[in-house]
Amino acid sequence: MALVEFSDFSYKYLGADSLALKRINLKIEEGEYILVTGPSGCGKTTLCRAINGLVPHFHRGYIGGHVYVDEKDTRDYEVAQFAPIAGLVFQNPENQLVTLNVEKEIAFGPENLGVEPAEIRRRVEELIDLLKLEELRNKHPHEMSGGEQQRVAMASILSMKPRILVADEPTSNLDPKSAEMILKIITELNKQGMTVILVEHRLDLVAKDASRLILMNKAEVVADGSPREVLSMDICQQLGIGIPKATQIYKRLYAKKLKLNKIPLSGGELAELIQEATGT
Repeated sequence: MALVEFSDFSYKYLGADSLALKRINLKIEEGEYILVTGPSGCGKTTLCRAINGLVPHFHRGYIGGHVYVDEKDTRDYEVAQFAPIAGLVFQNPENQLVTLNVEKEIAFGPENLGVEPAEIRRRVEELIDLLKLEELRNKHPHEMSGGEQQRVAMASILSMKPRILVADEPTSNLDPKSAEMILKIITELNKQGMTVILVEHRLDLVAKDASRLILMNKAEVVADGSPREVLSMDICQQLGIGIPKATQIYKRLYAKKLKLNKIPLSGGELAELIQEATGT
């Protein structure tokens, strides 16, 4: 069985007029790097919440079908039981910061999982270094900027060593340099074996690293494949998805009968492919 499997899964929030997710059938294997994108309100956040059990246990609503995470039906297990398996970084970090300072925030999860104190200290120091939080070590989360809060939220999830990292637009509050740092860390974690499910709109920064791209619209999955394949589809432009500039140029060249060996996702790739095609 896949590490995560949506089986004909539908969900409607209590009081909503329409489904947030509609008959989702999806399998995610261990070690994949899944990039999820789509217009605002298409169901991306609900998809994330369904992977760690917040849907249906925390958010009230109507449910159909099933979600299995590590062969566990999310209907049958509490949210806390999924913490060591699927860690969710919220789009709004304030919603998940609960302690008085950064050190305590990072230690909070593993403490509740019963991790040995010496190991907790090791993890705290490792993540403070990894996410450049030294100057914030003793600061209250609500005294920090949105970008700083996002880095702390990421550290607090990673401290539990989850098998799956689910990140719902973790760069939305970050400047370009900080966003690039966070996305590089996520890519490195995936290379080390962590399964990643990332909701992101800065596709030019992440598409080259993802193994698969899921495109959503109106509560449904409308495309699922390699980033090169999906981002070259006309539906991306129809939905207003910000596809990488290199991919846009590729499509224009293709329309003018200049065929490249593959679909580029970065400027460097595009330049190399044009050189190969033109012999210059």
